[in-house]
Amino acid sequence: QVQLVESGGGSVQPGGSLSLSCIASFTTYGMGWHRQAPGKQRELVATITRGANTNYAEAVKGRFTISRDNAKNTVYLQMNNLKPEDTAVYSCNAVNSLGIQVWGQGIQVTVSS
Repeated sequence: QVQLVESGGGSVQPGGSLSLSCIASFTTYGMGWHRQAPGKQRELVATITRGANTNYAEAVKGRFTISRDNAKNTVYLQMNNLKPEDTAVYSCNAVNSLGIQVWGQGIQVTVSS
């Protein structure tokens, strides 16, 4: 079964850190994270190629780090210095060998004092 399973979300105070993981059941190529806050459109957070080239949204540059383990078909998102505006449902996505983009179900991240 083709699927992505995310883990690591939760609640944290402003300035805190969280780490997200996403494991794929298939060989992955491009991988990434998007997020959607209540009442807003889904937006790109970060992407990473199989060769580890990365791209970040301006809003998270310098605070978030995306990485991956190709042997484990896993992508990670380390989030530091979190802000209330980072509160959203974070979804992992990955491209399979057919060029099809697969999405995870999403995981809640809440930043609040």
